[in-house]
Amino acid sequence: MPAAAPKRLRSGDLTGIDGHRADRLRRGKQEIEGRLDLHGMRQIEAHDALIGFVAAAQRAGKKTLLVITGKGSFSNGDSVLRANVPLWLNEPPLRDKVLAITPAHPRDGGSGALYVVLKRRREG
Repeated sequence: MPAAAPKRLRSGDLTGIDGHRADRLRRGKQEIEGRLDLHGMRQIEAHDALIGFVAAAQRAGKKTLLVITGKGSFSNGDSVLRANVPLWLNEPPLRDKVLAITPAHPRDGGSGALYVVLKRRREG
């Protein structure tokens, strides 16, 4: 019987994280162990950069990352990257590495950035 697909991540859902860390994330007090700024990148290069960044961070044992998407420069405020990064984090090969995603605290970019909490890397 195949393994069940991982539950879809919803931005702001910190269910799998201990209460202390979730509170620190909400208040912008959690240590950020890696940052990726996607400003100015095209979708394909941003997607590739995100995959490489998350994989390398997990291999290095990092837990909390900041991914900066920007808020968008169009008149309606939409950002292609802001919309797509949460989708990409829910797809292979990233979904099995990510525990939670949530909008960043204003001091870290607010709605133009996401905290990405990684799962522990499994040895073997």
